[in-house]
Amino acid sequence: MENPIYNRLLPAPKNGGFHMDDYYIWCGSAIQGEDGKYHLFASRWRKDLGFGAQWLFNCEIVRAVSDKPEGPYQFEEVVFERRDRSYFDALNQHNPSIRFWNGTYYLYYFGTTYGGPIPSPGEDISSGRALEVWNRKRIGLATSNSVYGPWKRMDTPLLEPREPGHWDCTITTNPSAAILPDGTTYMIYKSREYANATLQLGIVKAPHPAGPFERLSDLPIFRFDNEDFHVEDPYLWYADGLFHVLMKDDYKNDSGGLTGEWGAGVYATSEDCIHWNLHPNPLSYTRSVTWDDGTTTLQCNLERPNLLFHDGKPTHLFLATGNGESPWGFEGVTWNMVIPLK
Repeated sequence: MENPIYNRLLPAPKNGGFHMDDYYIWCGSAIQGEDGKYHLFASRWRKDLGFGAQWLFNCEIVRAVSDKPEGPYQFEEVVFERRDRSYFDALNQHNPSIRFWNGTYYLYYFGTTYGGPIPSPGEDISSGRALEVWNRKRIGLATSNSVYGPWKRMDTPLLEPREPGHWDCTITTNPSAAILPDGTTYMIYKSREYANATLQLGIVKAPHPAGPFERLSDLPIFRFDNEDFHVEDPYLWYADGLFHVLMKDDYKNDSGGLTGEWGAGVYATSEDCIHWNLHPNPLSYTRSVTWDDGTTTLQCNLERPNLLFHDGKPTHLFLATGNGESPWGFEGVTWNMVIPLK
C-alpha cells in the first residue's frame, strides 16, 4: 500500500516558503484567507539572540502572505504583542496552528511566561533557568473573523497539565486540532511526566473549537515497546471517515525508529483518535529534499509538518528547516519550506 503523502511529493521550490534575514523562522501553518491569498503563521526570534534557549523568552508569532501557496511569503505583521507576565503567554508565543470553521479563524499555539530577568543577547542561560521557563509551556487560542485580525486572545490556557501522578503533569504544548463539520474538535498535544522524561502525545476532545476540552484517555497515544522509539510534532486532520496524523520520527540511540531515518515523517490513521495504526509504509517525507532546480540536499532538520488543503485534499506540505552538517547544526539560517503535492 502506497503512502498517501510520500508518493505525492513534488520538487520543492528553492524560492518558496518564508525566510527573514535577521530572524530565525520556525514552525509554519498556512491557510487561504477570505481575500484568496495564502497566509502563513510562523514563529520567529532575532538572530542576534542565537538559536539556543533564547526563544523561550523572546519568540513571537508573525503572519506572512503570498499570492501562491508555495510562496515566497512576505512578512506582514506581528500577530501578538508581549503582555503582562501574569499571563501564561507573556514572553513567548510559538508553534502556531491555524484553522477555520463556521466563519471564524482559530489560531492555536503555546506560550510561556517567567518571573526573572529576560536574558540579553549572548548571555549564558543555565539549564535550570531554561527548564523553568520550558516547564511553563501552555496551549493557548486566539480567534478572529478575519485572517487580518484583530485577534481575541484567551487570557487563560486552553489546556492545562494534569495533577502530579499523571504522564502529562508538566506542560501542554504542540497543539494540532481537527475540527469536524459540526464543530466537534479533537486536539493532539505533547507533555511529559517529569524533567527530561520522554515526551509523549495525548488526545483531547471538545464540542467546539474553543473548548472546553476533555481527555479521551488517561494514557498517551503511540506507546512503543522499544523505549528508544519516539514521535513528536504531530499534525492532525480528519478526512474520509478517518483521523490522519503526520509526525516527526524522533528516535533515540540510533534505534532506527519507525522509518529508519531520524527526522523523517511518519504517517498513521485512526477511527477514534485514540487507537492508531501506523501505515504499512509509514515514511511520509525525508530530510533528503529534491529542489525545483534539480539539486538534492540533506537538510539537517525537518520539523513541525503542516499541510495546506484545497477542497478537502492536502496540496502543500510545510516544514521548518535549516542548512547544516548534522541535526540541529544550523549554519545561521532557518526558514519554513514548502513541498507541493501532486
